[in-house]
Amino acid sequence: MARRKAVRFTKKVEAFVRLERVCRVATSGAAGMPHVVPVCHAMSGGKLYIGSGKGRKVKNLAKNPQITVVVDAYSEAWGLLRGVMIQGRAKLVSGGPGFRRGRDRLYRKYPQYAGDAALSPSDSVIIEVTPTRVFSWGFE
Repeated sequence: MARRKAVRFTKKVEAFVRLERVCRVATSGAAGMPHVVPVCHAMSGGKLYIGSGKGRKVKNLAKNPQITVVVDAYSEAWGLLRGVMIQGRAKLVSGGPGFRRGRDRLYRKYPQYAGDAALSPSDSVIIEVTPTRVFSWGFE
């Protein structure tokens, strides 16, 4: 399968993804069953960074690196609904400088992360998402 080139975000969409606090991540393992969970994310250089233990999401990505991330904001005024769906490829970073850089990005955005859910190479990975498709709504 040919790899897609990384995509660029519009300024409005990038700012929205960067500032929102929670996103939903969808993965799929060998059997094809979707697995969707809410996570915290950070964005840098057009890529997303997510910290994770080594559970179902990571096991799925080890078998199938395709990932979808949804960042959205709900409003009772439906004319204000907006969101972004990012499809891409995930790279599991289990140590070294790449792990530390991803962890540092998450710790800067979420100061409580280091104390409440510390990320260590011994029991965690950083998921680096390279977007290949971006769909957005509500940014017109």
